[in-house]
Amino acid sequence: MSETDGREEERTSGHADERASGRAGERADDEQPRWLDEQEKAAWTGLISLVLLLPGKLESPLRQEHGITLFEYLVLSHLSEAPGRKLRMGELAFLASGSLSRLSNVIKRCEQRGWVVRTPDPADGRYTLAELTDAGFGIVDRAAPTHLRTVRGLVLDSLNTADQKALVRIAEKMRIVPDDFG
Repeated sequence: MSETDGREEERTSGHADERASGRAGERADDEQPRWLDEQEKAAWTGLISLVLLLPGKLESPLRQEHGITLFEYLVLSHLSEAPGRKLRMGELAFLASGSLSRLSNVIKRCEQRGWVVRTPDPADGRYTLAELTDAGFGIVDRAAPTHLRTVRGLVLDSLNTADQKALVRIAEKMRIVPDDFG
């Protein structure tokens, strides 16, 4: 066995030992990193490709046809589906997968376009509500078919039911929900 083969065997057999001992993901400063095996590398490469490349492909038609970003569309879409077309800013940031600061900037631009208004939450003035206007609903209504066509073309139509269920299962396993989100 070559020196390279020996190192590879140590790396891959070490993974099993660490997983079995319950130390997966833990590493003292003096321990060697847990290198990815071929399956882990393929899974990671697939995931990171989706995370980094898919948003741009989903955004491009929205920008070209409607002049909005994917994040703007997600914000407006979530508002369009909310009761009374209103949501607290924190909840909206969570639903659109963005920070409050990013959301505030987008909401400001949407306010300037007449798509959203912000008001204090009458139930608790410490919170701010974002409310979709009729003009904002109009842009979502026009952009939704474009977004749906893109989602189907890039993602859903190429997956069978089992693949789609696997995505749901994986997303549920990996979901990170803030403790204070209710």
